[in-house]
Formats: sequence, C-alpha cells, structure tokens
Amino acid sequence: MCRLFDELRAAIERSDMSRYAISKATGIDQGQLSRLMDGTGGLSVERLEQLADALDLEIVVRPRRKRKGR
Repeated sequence: MCRLFDELRAAIERSDMSRYAISKATGIDQGQLSRLMDGTGGLSVERLEQLADALDLEIVVRPRRKRKGR
C-alpha cells in the first residue's frame, strides 16, 4: 500500500491545490492530510476516493506483476 500513498503524495505535490483547499474539497481533516504527507498515516477507501476525485485521479486495482524467480 505504500506505493499507492507515494503516488498520492506526489500527485498532491504536483497539484495546484494547497493542502487547505484539498482538505476543504475532500472533507479530509488537515491533520490527517499532514500525516499522509509525512508518511505516518493512511486513509480509508472512502477518503482515498474523495482525494482521487479532487486531484482528478483514477484508482485502478489490477493483479500484481509476477516477480522474476518466483
């Protein structure tokens, strides 16, 4: 799941929205958003969807790629 949060953090950094604006648009508490950005907190699926919508992102679930040697 860390990779998902890494991608979300990068998308937030790239966006033109301030963290305050993201908080207001999604209903995600600013403290929770700060913990996500610091890598010390996560989000529920509902909050992930709200954040993805605010950032105009699509969350896609797909099978993992097979690793070499497995």
